Amino acid sequence: MSDRLVTPPQVLATPAALDLIERLRRRHGPLLFHQSGGCCDGSSPMCYAEGEFLIGDADVRLGEIGGAPFYISAPQFAYWKHTQLIIDVVEGRGGMFSLENGEGVRFLVRSRLFDDAEFAALQAAGRV
Repeated sequence: MSDRLVTPPQVLATPAALDLIERLRRRHGPLLFHQSGGCCDGSSPMCYAEGEFLIGDADVRLGEIGGAPFYISAPQFAYWKHTQLIIDVVEGRGGMFSLENGEGVRFLVRSRLFDDAEFAALQAAGRV
């Protein structure tokens, strides 16, 4: 076994989320996600057509889901840096400006805390 630390993904997507991402990509082209942590729709991950949302200098890129980059606002990242985000889909209405609005489903963040070794690997990689 290697002593090398494996950096865990900071964001993942369930099969249902990946299916919805693919449907939205076929309809709208390349996508991106943003998690702001603000009030109202800001507590849900928002899906946009690439170029329809301006990423800020303080936004943190967590990774990709279904080939779409996933960003989070810096203040929200400060709260959730110990947490792996798992993007899922549930029944309901999507965020007002999110592309899944009108589909009868919405993206939802589930999460789990990184264990000590995972968090140490993220720290060593400069990801937190």
